[in-house]
Amino acid sequence: MAQSTLIQQVSRPGVYVFEAPMGLGKTEAALYAAYQMLANGQASGIYFALPTQLTSNKIYERFNDFLNQVLAEDCSHRSLLLHANAWLFDTELGEEGRPGGAWFNQSKRGLLAPFAVGTIDQALMAAMNVKHGFVRAFGLVGKVVILDEIHTYDAYTSTLLDALVSLLRELHCTIIILSATLNQERRQGILNRSVTSTGYPLITASQNDEHTAREVSVSAGTNSSVEIVIKSDESVAIEQVLLCAEQGQQILWIENTVKEAQQRYLDIAARAADLGVACCLLHSRFTANDRQQIEDKWVSLFGKAGWKERHKQGRILVGTQVLEQSLDIDADFMVSRFAPTDMLLQRLGRLWRHSETPRCSEATPQAWVLAPALGAAIEAPEANFGASAYVYSPYVLCRSLEVWQNMKHIDLPKDIRSLIERTYVSRTEQNTSMSRWLRELEEGNRHRKGLNTLRQLARIGLSEGGNTLPESKAQTRYSESESYEVLLLKAMTRNRAGDTATLTLLNGVQIELPLQRHKLTKPEWRQRTAELMRQIVNVPQGDNPNALSMETLKSFGLGHCFYLGNPDWPEDESILRVALVDASDRLQGVEHNDIHDKHTLEYRDDLGYRVIKNRGNR
Repeated sequence: MAQSTLIQQVSRPGVYVFEAPMGLGKTEAALYAAYQMLANGQASGIYFALPTQLTSNKIYERFNDFLNQVLAEDCSHRSLLLHANAWLFDTELGEEGRPGGAWFNQSKRGLLAPFAVGTIDQALMAAMNVKHGFVRAFGLVGKVVILDEIHTYDAYTSTLLDALVSLLRELHCTIIILSATLNQERRQGILNRSVTSTGYPLITASQNDEHTAREVSVSAGTNSSVEIVIKSDESVAIEQVLLCAEQGQQILWIENTVKEAQQRYLDIAARAADLGVACCLLHSRFTANDRQQIEDKWVSLFGKAGWKERHKQGRILVGTQVLEQSLDIDADFMVSRFAPTDMLLQRLGRLWRHSETPRCSEATPQAWVLAPALGAAIEAPEANFGASAYVYSPYVLCRSLEVWQNMKHIDLPKDIRSLIERTYVSRTEQNTSMSRWLRELEEGNRHRKGLNTLRQLARIGLSEGGNTLPESKAQTRYSESESYEVLLLKAMTRNRAGDTATLTLLNGVQIELPLQRHKLTKPEWRQRTAELMRQIVNVPQGDNPNALSMETLKSFGLGHCFYLGNPDWPEDESILRVALVDASDRLQGVEHNDIHDKHTLEYRDDLGYRVIKNRGNR
């Protein structure tokens, strides 16, 4: 069994790469291997690192359940949740963890706690040239560091990751790396050891005092076959989805952009309601409050907790990449926009995930993939892949489409290794267009930087020869464009005396903010700030509302809850954006100012933050 084999292999500090299909229990295997190292006195704690705040939030609950099983009842330790917004959760260390208080609660020192869950970013800064980076490194000494979903990282973060693994070896750590879709070249780069095996599932082990790697193939158990249907017409897919949902099937539809997911939801939702089918949308541009409500309900319905509910009606969950990873959801039928091979495989891991899941009699394991014709895609990827060609590299999309274009079915997990290697193996391109897309992948274009530049930028962040960066300036992910925090409210008013502002949240709850900080205690400010943070939506540059002056926002007490920017800036514009949601769901300015120069903006609790392009601005 793959899980027991990993536990046997993890016997001393070193690097252990566990490649296995989605749903095989990699998380549990890693945790019990870590427990074994703790029990043997070869590790001092555990840090579980994941790619996103959402996934770390989900694992946090499972990790604490694990600790309850393995720690003595009188042990006071529990895990901390470490990421940029972790303070919103109840993870502080008593009074020492109050906002603005003890340094111990800050993420750099939170790594000193014996058990912690967080994003990969918190660990990566231990290897970067950042202020107090040594504290992070010290906090990881001798621990078991579990790095999950490694396949998700780009060239920039992957360069930092390789440096982190090397550092952790020097710190006598045990590093357990989990991935469902890692190619051989990338595995070799992480280990800095030669690898040759094409087995899958596979455990690659290299203890810290070894200069070679052991590759151990393990049994994956029973293969499952999924029928693959390639379609270019999304309208046909919509009809199929409605038909399957009317039969009672539970369906996932995954798009590559928020805008496309919103449009699919609008295409489907009204018709689904007429058929007695439930429909929902999930993506990254909801407020934390709305997103949590959606996740709590729909992840439960599509997971084991919802087995008793599945027969009551068909359901359609439309979403973006947030549905790809670290969510234990199980669909009867799936539609996915075309994406790189590893992403498609991740999505297929949400289809017929558990053999014991109750399903309606008409359901068969089938996925429809929305993709253009290969020849047209190679000649004009942006025209044929659409917005996906701006999310993913056109070269990688074309290489992936070569592999998938004639596929009728896929056997999981047997086919995973060959699909990944056929997509990503290096080759010389003879086709003129493919040669061009490969060159753009390596060297970049006007939309994105190339692999070579990304690796070089990452090396600069690792270099000890340059200036030490504050953590706020250290980039662990590379983005071509900025994102903005938008605070959404129903209303903002000041009392007659002008010393208190009242902010009305989207759910009607009112929060009073004194304009003088001393009027509230630190815990009271923390509570108000946490409530307001749950009304924030992160949006890309270009979709954000127009800026307000810092003085305007300070006049509503927001300067006590948010960093508004440097007051010495000539523009004196706040980096925080604020918008009011009116009765028709449209966004308007705080002082009746224009909210956007070109487009209409709206927010709905079923659609999220939406940009409606006005005519003449298409």
